[in-house]
Amino acid sequence: MQKDRQDDILSLLGERDGASVGELSKLLGVSEVTIRSDLTGLAQAGLVRRTRGGARPLNVSERPLEETTKQHSAIKRRIGAAAAQRVQDGQTIFLDVGSTTTEIARHLSPTLRGVTVVTNGLNIALELERYSGLHIIVTGGSLRRLQHSLVAPYALELLSRIRADLLFLGCNGVDAQHGVTNLNFGEAEVKARMVEYAREVVVVADPSKIGQVTRAHIVPVSRVQVLITGRQADQDAMCALSEQIPEIVTV
Repeated sequence: MQKDRQDDILSLLGERDGASVGELSKLLGVSEVTIRSDLTGLAQAGLVRRTRGGARPLNVSERPLEETTKQHSAIKRRIGAAAAQRVQDGQTIFLDVGSTTTEIARHLSPTLRGVTVVTNGLNIALELERYSGLHIIVTGGSLRRLQHSLVAPYALELLSRIRADLLFLGCNGVDAQHGVTNLNFGEAEVKARMVEYAREVVVVADPSKIGQVTRAHIVPVSRVQVLITGRQADQDAMCALSEQIPEIVTV
């Protein structure tokens, strides 16, 4: 499929900081004409920069959690509060890393009982310490200091042994065609594993993420059951998403 092939191209370009059309053609087993067509589409989507004979990934810088927490903070608090209301006694939930998912941790009801929260965010685990009714599991893995997150190796192993009722998934982009995406490949891998073992996927994204596409694909929007975002989100992008996501909540 073209979408899967384009995701592979983005991964290869990220790993190699660029590649030629010929290299990509050999690695993916398709014609150079097909690769050129894919690169044209990715360049138009703002995901790659064409070079003579190939392409390079765009140098989109990832910001520290402490910085992103200050952006759209009021909307993120509202999204966090709305998402937290979905957690019920006795559930097992995956709580992903990020500034918006941190707000979910802060807004969980203190009356919850028998809830298990599995997270790969060290800051989120610390936020949850004050809840006596929660059992908190940290995935383990290698530390990414920028987001206080845990990634492979070892982060994936624990997730494969757990089945969650809910996943609250953070991201850097939500687009009807390109799906849910993230800036960092290591975090995207953990997020995708959480999706695999969660019964219901709830994406939490402030309006700046709607209609955006970043380099690491996580999951198609058809796998998302709920999207919680702000009312200021781009309406054309929201209309396209509503055709594939059963429930969209704006706060």
